Amino acid sequence: MKFVPSPKTALRLAGFGLASLAVMSGVALAEEAAPAAAAAVPNKGDTAWLLVSSVLVLMMSIPGLALFYGGLVRTKNMASVLTQVFMIVSLAGLLWALFGYSIALGDTSGSLSAYIGGFGKAFLKGITPDSTVPTFSNGVVVPEFAYMVFQMTFAMITPALIVGAFAERMKFSAVLLFMLLWVSFIYFPIAHWVWAIAAPDDIAAAAKALAAATDAAAKTAAQAKLDEVTSGAGWLAQAGALDFAGGTVVHINAGIAGLVGCLMLGKRVGYGKEAMTPHSLTMTLIGASLLWVGWFGFNAGSNLEANGTTALAFVNTMLATCAAAMSWLFAEWALKGKPSLLGMVTGAVAGLVAVTPASGYAGPMGAIVLGLVVSPVCLFFVSTVKNGFGYDDALDVFGVHCVGGILGALATGILVNPDLGGIGITDYTNITGNNAGVYVFADQMMAQIKAVVATLVWSGVGSAILYKFVDIVIGLRVPVDAEREGLDLAEHGERAYNY
Repeated sequence: MKFVPSPKTALRLAGFGLASLAVMSGVALAEEAAPAAAAAVPNKGDTAWLLVSSVLVLMMSIPGLALFYGGLVRTKNMASVLTQVFMIVSLAGLLWALFGYSIALGDTSGSLSAYIGGFGKAFLKGITPDSTVPTFSNGVVVPEFAYMVFQMTFAMITPALIVGAFAERMKFSAVLLFMLLWVSFIYFPIAHWVWAIAAPDDIAAAAKALAAATDAAAKTAAQAKLDEVTSGAGWLAQAGALDFAGGTVVHINAGIAGLVGCLMLGKRVGYGKEAMTPHSLTMTLIGASLLWVGWFGFNAGSNLEANGTTALAFVNTMLATCAAAMSWLFAEWALKGKPSLLGMVTGAVAGLVAVTPASGYAGPMGAIVLGLVVSPVCLFFVSTVKNGFGYDDALDVFGVHCVGGILGALATGILVNPDLGGIGITDYTNITGNNAGVYVFADQMMAQIKAVVATLVWSGVGSAILYKFVDIVIGLRVPVDAEREGLDLAEHGERAYNY
């Protein structure tokens, strides 16, 4: 869960005192005015952690995801997967700077701000090295450039996840056009719905003014101000949906888009008849390991500060991943008679996916339980369900990311409960209880379900429309001969390996 920048780049100034004036016998005494308190300034440790986290999340995409996916495809398609991932990362970064940051998180002005932001910060207009944005804590800010680039890395990796579903059969030009449209019309709005929220200090100030109002007119005005402050939040954030680092925005979003893509493109030539085993589990292990390391920036960095909650998200990420890797290992061992490296690293990724929305909300024991549960569920989907329906989700994007993301998003509504070791609900309108909110199971679960369903519908239906549009304009799939030859040579004129 992340905070949208306030339209103001400085926090409210509080005066220390009143100047004292005295005029005696025609002689003016010197005025002594207490200086105004300085605006909040970024903490160097917070800034450093946010920038390091940005690098870690970038490492998840390139080289992490690229190698993880690349090792899973056949040798003749290795370079194509690497090229697709690298292209998507570069494209999404440009789109984010040009207008994505503005409409997703940078500008919450306008009548449609609950659903989409404005273009007030398009081309990064108005952002300077001195610009700041609020974090989770009252009175704490970070540089806006640091926040902007951190969020950019999420926009980079999310569409790159999708390519695993239709790997080895989609035109590169179609991938490029689809991703340009998908990031613009699917990712940016959903990121706004979930992560665009009002600044904590603005909410607290408006709540204090409402509490201090003594007559009906003052209370009406104060309530209007509070409503104005909170109206800039995304509609799912207003509904109370919790997503610390991307269960809905990243994983469910990309996972359902991947499923729609593999269904609309159809199966690979020879699917179910020819062996399509990973060409390099070594590369896959390296990629998965880089994903695990980078995920600490993904989850712990999403707190935007370097504090105790950051450490909690870090610990939860570690424990859930360990539990999921072991859970998949033993589940597969029991079902197939042998433990596999591919199964264990897939389980680790499933654990990372599931703990993402809960990482800053759950307690460590809750994270372990989540990791233990997610692997058998995802294993069931990537084997039994996938084989039963016969869809060719080449690298199990839907079975791991969408299913794991749904489980994690729903579990977040449970694990945030303080009675289960969670941190509880934050309510910035509570001016007497240290921002402590009231946890209500039914209400929280309804908010989580609403976020999951909204993401599935918007991304699922929207992606289908975009795939169809691209198919009409330039065609989605490579010719059969090109697919048999391999996309490395057919699409890029080069090989990943020259031996």
